[in-house]
Amino acid sequence: MRTLRSFLNDTWSTGEEPFSTLHDAVTGDPIAQTSTRGLDLGAAMQHAREVGGPALRAMTFAERGAFLKRLSGVIHAHRDELIELAQQNSGNTRGDAKFDIDGASGTLAFYAGLGEKLGDRTFLLDGGQERFSRSKRFLAQHVSVPRHGVAVHINAFNFPAWGLGEKAAVALLAGVPVFAKPATATALVTARIVELWEEQAELPAGAISLLCGSVGDLLDHLGPQDVVAFTGSGDTGRVIRAHPAVLRHSVPVNVEADSLNAAIFGPDLQERTETFEMFLADVVRDLTQKAGQKCTATRRIFVPRDRAAEVVAALSDRLDQAVVGDPRERVTTVGPLATASQQRDILGGIDRLGQVGRRVWGDPAQRPEQGFYVGPSLFLAEPDAPFIHEHEVFGPVATVVPYRDAAHAVELVARGGGGLVCSLYTDDRSFGAQVVLGLAPWHGRIYWGSRKVHDQGPGPGTVMPGLVHGGPGKAGGGEELGGLRGLGFYLQRCAIQGDARLLAEVLGVSDEG
Repeated sequence: MRTLRSFLNDTWSTGEEPFSTLHDAVTGDPIAQTSTRGLDLGAAMQHAREVGGPALRAMTFAERGAFLKRLSGVIHAHRDELIELAQQNSGNTRGDAKFDIDGASGTLAFYAGLGEKLGDRTFLLDGGQERFSRSKRFLAQHVSVPRHGVAVHINAFNFPAWGLGEKAAVALLAGVPVFAKPATATALVTARIVELWEEQAELPAGAISLLCGSVGDLLDHLGPQDVVAFTGSGDTGRVIRAHPAVLRHSVPVNVEADSLNAAIFGPDLQERTETFEMFLADVVRDLTQKAGQKCTATRRIFVPRDRAAEVVAALSDRLDQAVVGDPRERVTTVGPLATASQQRDILGGIDRLGQVGRRVWGDPAQRPEQGFYVGPSLFLAEPDAPFIHEHEVFGPVATVVPYRDAAHAVELVARGGGGLVCSLYTDDRSFGAQVVLGLAPWHGRIYWGSRKVHDQGPGPGTVMPGLVHGGPGKAGGGEELGGLRGLGFYLQRCAIQGDARLLAEVLGVSDEG
């Protein structure tokens, strides 16, 4: 059985017993083990600050972009190997594994291109020069410079490649070293990527660290220049925010947490029209892709009350084509979950949904006996059932909920307390305007499907590197990616006041004196 190592201080280190075990999602057999016990995480953090930080800050944006391009290229070159690992450890179908791995390489490539465009600077100017007195000589310029700390990235189990790549791309382009902590249960893909990077990508010393296993005392070693980005449950996010070191040093924490994402079916849609078909394709994809274990997957489907039976029938026809089974078989569309505990949690959530609504498609009992399987389920529930607006069942499960009009749909979606993405399907401009503007304060992203773009969008479940990813309230209150916007989390904004000519010489701005 393979033992996963951690990459600390630019060397590979193995922890001590007891070890955590990683399993084959199809058979349940042990396939790897890992531990962080006995590793000096304080020394590793200091190495990243003192070696990795200066190395990255000395590089221009263009040079950092070239580094990201190498990282992206290594992942792409070893795509097939990584797909096989994802099928084994995470239970992904080939399509699901490609979604994760290509998302990682694609995001790194996007930020590589952004670095090339930013060119030979090592920091960003923020706006123009500011005059704050009669003097034309004494001015101010805002700048954003890399923090002199470490970007601690605690990632979720469901995207071991993309989670690593999307956070690392932004931090490294900003000039901040990365300390990645993947979820232990699915760390096989992440560990292999970092191994390949270390072998082939010419890593700057101290730029990337990897911790495979328990987080240990990592957060105890946070300092005032460090940041933490976390993806996972809201409960864990609150624990991180309340950590003594975070509070003592005012460490910025970005959290992407639970999200009861919604899809809204417009009252104007008719069967066999482009927008109707787009709605069906997107919702069913979110129910089945990655076995429904995506932070952006649709959990609540809002339909006009007089159309509920029609929409349920159409979704059921599509779901009849889903095949639950071994992810290595090409006919399979829904693979297993990654762990037995996830299977237990999702089956428990399905039982709770059955108490507040009616299952209209699927039977979780009909699944392969071996492996961590749960087949898709579709429920129908009344809008006033609190459970559907408060608890996310993180698997291949969604609930159809009737609404009266646009205002009612907005009010019901908002009961979810804030989401990562809401999708809307309508060609009615008036209805669409009410919904989009009404729900924008509650979401990081809104995906509007309509006739003119029915075959052009990637679906609401795809996170785009140039768009913000995050959401208010229950979704964690964080924001990642978004092109240049994402760099702000890793940069310190500072207003520099002084002589216009000196500012021009030092900062590379025009002399307005």
